[in-house]
Amino acid sequence: MKHLLEVEKGREATDGRPSVGPAYRSAFAKDGFPPPIPGVDSCWDVFRLSAERHPGNRMLGRREVVDGKAGEYVWITYKEVYDTVIKVGASIRSRGVDQGGRCGIYGANCPEWVVSMEACNAHGIYCVPLYDTLGAGAVEFILCHAEVQIAFVEEKKIAEVLKTLQNSSKFLRTIVSFGKVTLEQREAVEKSGLAIFDWDEFLLLGCNNHFDLPVKKKDDICTIMYTSGTTGDPKGVMISNNSIITLISGVDRLLHCVNEQLHEDEVYMSYLPLAHIFDRVIEELFIFHGASIGFWRGDVKLLVEDIGELKPTIFCAVPRVLDRIYTGLQTKISSGGMLKQTLFNVSYKYKLHNMMRGSKHDEAATICDKFVFNKVKHGLGGNVRLILSGAAPLATHVEQFLRVVTCAHVLQGYGLTETCAGTFVSLPNDLSMLGTVGPPVPNVDVRLESVPEMGYDALSEVPRGEICIKGNTLFSGYYKREDLTEEVMVDGWFHTGDVGEWQPDGSMKIIDRKKNIFKLSQGEYVAVENLENIYALVSGIDSIWVYGNSFESFLIAIINPNKQALEHWAELTGITGDFATLCENPKAKEYILGELTKIGKEKKLKGFELIKAVHLDPEPFDMERDLLTPTYKKKRPQLLKHYQSVIDELYKSSK
Repeated sequence: MKHLLEVEKGREATDGRPSVGPAYRSAFAKDGFPPPIPGVDSCWDVFRLSAERHPGNRMLGRREVVDGKAGEYVWITYKEVYDTVIKVGASIRSRGVDQGGRCGIYGANCPEWVVSMEACNAHGIYCVPLYDTLGAGAVEFILCHAEVQIAFVEEKKIAEVLKTLQNSSKFLRTIVSFGKVTLEQREAVEKSGLAIFDWDEFLLLGCNNHFDLPVKKKDDICTIMYTSGTTGDPKGVMISNNSIITLISGVDRLLHCVNEQLHEDEVYMSYLPLAHIFDRVIEELFIFHGASIGFWRGDVKLLVEDIGELKPTIFCAVPRVLDRIYTGLQTKISSGGMLKQTLFNVSYKYKLHNMMRGSKHDEAATICDKFVFNKVKHGLGGNVRLILSGAAPLATHVEQFLRVVTCAHVLQGYGLTETCAGTFVSLPNDLSMLGTVGPPVPNVDVRLESVPEMGYDALSEVPRGEICIKGNTLFSGYYKREDLTEEVMVDGWFHTGDVGEWQPDGSMKIIDRKKNIFKLSQGEYVAVENLENIYALVSGIDSIWVYGNSFESFLIAIINPNKQALEHWAELTGITGDFATLCENPKAKEYILGELTKIGKEKKLKGFELIKAVHLDPEPFDMERDLLTPTYKKKRPQLLKHYQSVIDELYKSSK
C-alpha cells in the first residue's frame, strides 16, 4: 500500500485469539522512527530549551479588555513565562507538594493554565486536569481518585471545588485561584482546614525559599488525564514524558516530509480544552518551536472575532466548530444574490475539479482564490495555512468544501488519550483521503485485529478490524486500574475499540465502534449502557435503546413502552386508540420524553446526555428479528440496521 511499509506479517486465528492483519508503519519512517530529540528527556526540557533559545519570543497572549471591550492581544515572552513558572513551582513546593505529587488544574484555557502546567513539569509533579463534562461528581471523583494535593482553579469554578471538600479534603490541602478569591470562599475553605490563595498572593509564597529542580526521566509520568469509562467512572490515563516527546518528534517528521514544517513565527489559537490530550500535545509542539499561543475569551460566539484579531497560522478544531463554519458560509452564499451565488459555485466546481486532477490547493485556481475565496480566508484571520480536525469524524462534504474554500490544508486526524492523540493524520493535497484519517504518524506501528462477532476480517481482501497500536506514544496504564490496562494492552498492542478499514492508498477509515461508547459531533463521549440503565428507571418503559453518532450533536432513543402504563396514561388524558395507535401519538411521545428528561435531570445528567427525540415501538426487541442475544443483550449493529429509516427521520424532524 502506498504511504505504508509492512513491518510484520499477519497471522490466522489461534488458541481462541482472533486473526490479525499485517503490522504497518508510515513510509516516512522507512529508515526507522525519528531519533530522540537531543537534550530533551521531559516536557520540562521542551519548555526550558525554548525559553533559552527564544527568550524574547511572544509565548502566551490574551486580549486586553478595557471598559468591557476586547482590544488587542497582549503578550508575555518565553523569558517572562519562565520566570513566573519558577515562582509558581517554588510556591507549590512550599505547600509540601514534591516530585510525584498530584496537582489539579480546573478551568478554561488561559496563560495561568499553561504556567501551572509548566510548574508541574519543572518539579516532576503529575498534572491532573479536571473537567466537568464527564458528568456530575466527576470533579470530586478525580480529586479523590488521583489524591490531588493542590488545585489551580479558574475563578468561576471555585464554587464547584468547594462542593467536593467533604471528601476531597482528605488529600486536597491548597486551592489557588487563577484570579481573585472572595471573603466567603476564604471562610468556607479555611473552615475545612485548607488554605486558599489568589494568583498574585500565591506567586509570592515561595519567594524566600529555594528548591532545586529534581532530575526528571523519560519514563516519569507527566500527566494523568481522565477519560470516560463504560461503567461511569472516569479512567485516569497515565502519560509519560516519553509519550509526549515521541509524539512531538513524529509529528515534526511528518510535517517536514510534506513540506509544512513549523517555525517560531507560527501563531496558534488555544480554545480546545487543555484538559484533553489533543490540545495539550499541539501546545507542547508549539512551545517546542518557540511559537506563540493566543487564548480565546471562552465564549464560542466570540471565537471568530478572536480568530480575526489573533490571525493564527494553524487552526485546530473539532467537527462541531467546522460544521458551524460550513453552515455560516452556506448561509452567506445563499443570501448573497444570484450573481454572487453563481460566481461562487462556478469557482468552487472549477477549483475542486483541478484539485481532483492532482493540483495543489494553492495552484488549482489562483484567480478564484484571489477574488472569491479570499473572503473566507480572511474570515479565519487571513494567515491560516493548516486546519486540523480531530476528536470525532468530520463529515466528508464539510471536509471537501473547506479544503476548496479556506485556501488552507484541511487535515483529519485520529488518536486517543491512550495513544497521546495524533496516531493517524491525512496528508495535504491528496483528495483521495477525503473521509479517512490518513496513514499513521511516523512513530507507531498499526495493525487490524479481526472482530468475528461483528463480521470484520483483518485478513480479507478489504481488511477490516479493531485498530491496534504499538509504539512509545502509548500511555503507561490506567491509574490504580491494572485490570483495565490488561484488558486493552495485549503483547504490547493497545486495542482502541475502534473498527477501521485500510484503504488502497494506505489511509485508515474509521467504520465502527467495538465498545458501546461513542462520541457526539461536539467531541463529548457518551457511555451508552450507563445512560440506558438510568433511563430504564422510568416506570412507563420496558426497554430502551439509546442511539447517537459522531455526526450528530444529540441523542435519540427507540423505546418499547410498558403497555399497561401507556394505556393508563391515555385513559387519564382522554386519548383513545389501541396500543399500536397510542405509540404513534405525538402526545404519547411527548409524555415519555418528559419522563426521560425528568429522570435524567434527577440523576444530574449533562445536557448532551439527555434524549431529544423518541420512537415508540409496540413490538418488543426480540431474538426473532436478531435484535437481542440469547442472554438478552442488545445487538447494536443489528438494531441500527433495523431502525435506520426511523433514526434518519428522527434526526431530520428534530433539527
